[in-house]
Amino acid sequence: MDPTLAAQMSEAVAEKMLRYRRDTAGWKICREGNGVSVSWRPSVEFPGNLYRGEGIVYGTPEEVWDCVKPAVGGLRVKWDENVTGFEIIQSITDTLCVSRTSTPSAAMKLISPRDFVDLVLVKRYEDGTISSNATHVEHPLCPPKPGFVRGFNHPCGCFCEPLPGEPTKTNLVTFFHTDLSGYLPQNVVDSFFPRSMTRFYANLQKAVKQFHE
Repeated sequence: MDPTLAAQMSEAVAEKMLRYRRDTAGWKICREGNGVSVSWRPSVEFPGNLYRGEGIVYGTPEEVWDCVKPAVGGLRVKWDENVTGFEIIQSITDTLCVSRTSTPSAAMKLISPRDFVDLVLVKRYEDGTISSNATHVEHPLCPPKPGFVRGFNHPCGCFCEPLPGEPTKTNLVTFFHTDLSGYLPQNVVDSFFPRSMTRFYANLQKAVKQFHE
């Protein structure tokens, strides 16, 4: 992928993510519990929903980021039940890459294994926030693979935000914005993401404790 185009695309995605983060209008809460809130609103990118999760994770932003960051051989594959593989297709800079993520079957196998090819930008902000910013791309080195339905992530990612006066806690805000493709009943998709995101926070908390105690 052309590095200049990749940089322009990824910065546009990061700007969009900041707008999602700041925009409080139109969100409808669909799941709450154990300190985690999941809400949604209709996507303007595809005929589906944009999901927003927010919750406190016990761990510093760096510790939390270490568990969620997109990295080959990273911790994410070890604890996230929705990730079975992660590889870098093209490394563009230290903070920008094209990746392929594979996911297992889900929802009692109603959702078959998926894979996603994304342009991913990592950003660090002056207040200590670390963010991932991703969107789907096509890449000649990663055509569709047998055994996987190719899904598409629209602008998505997360913010690991420090909490003032609480150095050992992180406010984690996540955005899931995924077209799973295939012929899935909408009610299956609508029930999958809120449940899956709630488990994401619970499993992440266990991982931070396990890997950073």
